[in-house]
Amino acid sequence: MTITPEIIAGYRAITTPSISDALSVRGLHGYVHSRVQRQAGGKLVGPAVTVKEEPWDGDPVPPTHALEAIDASPAGSVIVIDNGGDETVACWGGLMAAGATVNGLEGAVIDGGVRDVEEINRDFAGLNVFAAARISATTVGRYRTVSSGEPVTIGGVEVRQGDLMVGDLDGVVVVPQEIVAEVLEEARLIEQREREQTALILSSGSLSEGLAKYNLV
Repeated sequence: MTITPEIIAGYRAITTPSISDALSVRGLHGYVHSRVQRQAGGKLVGPAVTVKEEPWDGDPVPPTHALEAIDASPAGSVIVIDNGGDETVACWGGLMAAGATVNGLEGAVIDGGVRDVEEINRDFAGLNVFAAARISATTVGRYRTVSSGEPVTIGGVEVRQGDLMVGDLDGVVVVPQEIVAEVLEEARLIEQREREQTALILSSGSLSEGLAKYNLV
């Protein structure tokens, strides 16, 4: 399914907990492990462009697949890099952030480390970066990229090229591209119900009454 600008805008207005709950209604686990958290920027919403890295002890090589993906991906894309969750090296840094910014990318989600965070926040404030750790060590000479566009795993969740990545202060969720419209509608209903519950709790002065309306107690 094509992820339209209207769908992107819709997800920007919805929190990741509501999206996670909407996926759970369908029996899907979309929430990424809590170690992957926001390191720079703000709300992240965009289709995934996937890159896989693996350990490497040969001659130092640049992260070719990632660099090519940054230049070749459509504006609004999210670069998603899987290095097996190794937090001792940075798969993303200032130069990659510069390339992502000039190409209009939405940001990056890294199951690994990020560096140059001060620089990214200072010079590329509109770029949204989620990663498992902040670490100064480069991947060059320690890792190499081995593929792009293939399925990867981020924080225990499979991500395919084109799946929708959504990140905020509660973490990151992955929405399969085939059901982005349905999950958005369900998440909106969940948020509407919670707003109604919140209003009832505040007006009645009772948490139990607010929950009971939806048979939650």
